[in-house]
Amino acid sequence: MTEIKQPIIPSTVVEVQTKAKTELDLKAICIFTAIGFFLDTDTYWKNKKVLKPACTHRIDADGILMDSKPYFKWHYTPRNISFNKALEEFTELFENILKEQTQNQKVILPLSGGLDSRTQATGLHYINAEVQSYSYAFKNGFNEVAIAKQIASVCQFPFKAYTISDGYLWNKLGELVALNGCYSDFTSPRQMAIVNEFKAMGDVFSLGHWGDVLFDNYGVPQLSEQEELQFLSKKLLKKGGLELAEDLWKHWNLDGEFKDYLNQRLSDLLKTIDIKNSNPKLRAFKSKYWAPRWTSVNLAIFQSQQPIALPYYDDRMCQWLCTIPEEYLVDRKIQIEYIKKRNPSLAKIMWQDKRPYNLYTYQTTNKLVSWCYRIGSKAKRSWAGMIGNPYIQRNWELQFNGKANEKKLRVELEQTQLKEWVGEHIQSTYLEGFYRGEFKVCAHGLNMLLTLAKFHQKHHHGEAN
Repeated sequence: MTEIKQPIIPSTVVEVQTKAKTELDLKAICIFTAIGFFLDTDTYWKNKKVLKPACTHRIDADGILMDSKPYFKWHYTPRNISFNKALEEFTELFENILKEQTQNQKVILPLSGGLDSRTQATGLHYINAEVQSYSYAFKNGFNEVAIAKQIASVCQFPFKAYTISDGYLWNKLGELVALNGCYSDFTSPRQMAIVNEFKAMGDVFSLGHWGDVLFDNYGVPQLSEQEELQFLSKKLLKKGGLELAEDLWKHWNLDGEFKDYLNQRLSDLLKTIDIKNSNPKLRAFKSKYWAPRWTSVNLAIFQSQQPIALPYYDDRMCQWLCTIPEEYLVDRKIQIEYIKKRNPSLAKIMWQDKRPYNLYTYQTTNKLVSWCYRIGSKAKRSWAGMIGNPYIQRNWELQFNGKANEKKLRVELEQTQLKEWVGEHIQSTYLEGFYRGEFKVCAHGLNMLLTLAKFHQKHHHGEAN
């Protein structure tokens, strides 16, 4: 008998066998195509499940899951403390975790124009860690490298800049399949473009994943259970995801309606969270079901090169957060005030999400400044498009657009014989629709079809035909 204790937010997905029959879980796959990740313990197979977070699991000698017992449940039990006291507690906890995770090691720090990596930089600089920083931006996309470089300069971190080039995916696809197991789409993890650079950078990654969820709120009023379900469904469903899932549901002749099945699954999972306040309840849902099955999947890319450390994944951080009054989490207040307190110079650098403003000015915006910035940015994008360098905002634009990428994609879909599983009509609808310019409906669907194609190629069984 083996005992496995999964963290509150696991960074590694662990699959185990069950006594169910070996066959594809087509309903779970439909949900995967709709939202981009598998729900709860679902996998591609009915006889394989993922170990639940925050539970201790017993596995027998044959590798079969015997039972699971929770040791932590997400809750909202706010203490009567001041904001300054909460900030003081966060500061001590965050920096202690950073020290433990990086002690006597050279830290590899990805930087962006957002708050999570800037908070990491603040803490690592304060504890005097040895850091190698880097950043990357899309070719012809927003130059977040410029912000990252300023952050590195203030902290005196060595810095490397990279550009994510178009079409890199096709040479990395086989390696990526092995790393994420087809449990995530292939265009999102842009770090795959520079994966071979990582090993020489340092000893351990310090990653800011999930800070944007834990240290913000949705800003919703108190919702009914039905309203929470509707809100969550809207957040989860990708553009075109519902249409693809319904197409596959019908093609595979599954009982009932896909949307009814999805809503029932989401409703059942929401009921496992005993929190009355809608904002922390929705945050808990994302942390319990979204982070382990979406955010954590592509951590395997970093782990393939060096160990990873994630301060926001630490059990103590999750436990502490459940006791913090919700109003202290609005608009990233704790992270912003932490940066201001520890390193005011970092707070003066532009915040990508609120550009052209920084952490001191984003709440006192000037309409003329905002208008001039938007006009200037639009003019630059328009000019770039006119000279053949269209503005890139999304990962798939670099990997699917253009004749060379189209050819590679068509070859992949043909070689994997995807249409034998999902039907030629479905494949053609999303493939041809995308290249007719129907991006909003077809981009996500095409992304998921490529993922299913590589799974089908790797695990070709009679059940998939």
